Amino acid sequence: MKQHYDYLVVGSGLFGSTFASKAIKDGKSVLIIEKRDHVGGNIYTKKDGEIHVHFYGAHIFHTSDENVWSYVNSFVPFNNFINSPLGFYKGKYYNLPFNMNTFNQMWGVKTAEEAIAIIDSQVKKENISTPKNLEEQALSLVGRDIYETLIKGYTEKQWGRKATELPSFIIKRIPLRFEYNNNYFNDTYQGIPIGGYTLLIEKMISGADLLLDTDYLKNKEEFNKLADKVIYTGPIDEYFDYQLGELEYRSLRFEIEKLNKEYYQKNCVINYEEFEIPYTRIIEHKYFDKTICDYTVITKEYPDTYERGKERYYPINNEENNQLYLKYAELAKNEHNIVFGGRLASYKYYDMDDTVLAALTLYSNMK
Repeated sequence: MKQHYDYLVVGSGLFGSTFASKAIKDGKSVLIIEKRDHVGGNIYTKKDGEIHVHFYGAHIFHTSDENVWSYVNSFVPFNNFINSPLGFYKGKYYNLPFNMNTFNQMWGVKTAEEAIAIIDSQVKKENISTPKNLEEQALSLVGRDIYETLIKGYTEKQWGRKATELPSFIIKRIPLRFEYNNNYFNDTYQGIPIGGYTLLIEKMISGADLLLDTDYLKNKEEFNKLADKVIYTGPIDEYFDYQLGELEYRSLRFEIEKLNKEYYQKNCVINYEEFEIPYTRIIEHKYFDKTICDYTVITKEYPDTYERGKERYYPINNEENNQLYLKYAELAKNEHNIVFGGRLASYKYYDMDDTVLAALTLYSNMK
């Protein structure tokens, strides 16, 4: 370690690593402090033999921003993996996202006109003008068949509450594709870094000093003296020791299994739509890289209540939490030489391309 740095970056996830990469390229000195025993945050991949395991759930990079795509590919080339998940409900598989394959599987229809007529008829039958909760919102958009088969159970597991108890704004819209197209994302570019996300992060932060297994918040006053600027990417409420209250999240729990068989399932990602099945999806990792070997690794993903000590995944952005965040954001403005960024510091869910863009923009604005 040096005695002093231009930047101290707290957290080695995608936001912190992207910021660090720009600073390093400009010849700035950077120290990264990471609480976990590995870099990469939630996009960390761990190699199990030949298979790169997405340790904290599936991460598929997708974007229509050519500059963002070029930037991440400048460190590690990406493959052309296309995400085409399946939904499983009561013994039957349905293509996702909702498209003509889904409608054919559900109703036997073959044309967009037939599918639109069924959906419009079901929506009209519900007669919901002002949705008061998530269930009513979904019914007013897609009707009862799609809602009960492919939305209700999955959503109630994900959020740990009945759909009638969830606010309608969670589902602002439901994309319906009246074409035979199973590509989950509409973006121009899509893929996964060849060699895994951990390799991408390691390439990004090459040239920085790194402290793993180190809790910045336990000694932040001393750490802050080490740099001209601190980029803090951790939870904003924890930074202020929860003095105004605690922001709410949903968490996830993962069960990773290595199996002595070539494949476990016939698709990379299968969502389990029924409420009675406790996990929301099973991921088979070898599909991401088209790995050929005689064993496989799967992950079962379970939604979980968040409490301190667990990982924060999805912010519960209701009015109460958003107002609390704004109060913390006001406190953050008074922190000398501390800049807050990333999903936890911003209390906002980011796609990966948005994360990269936000970090690049922050660095550009600070120069």
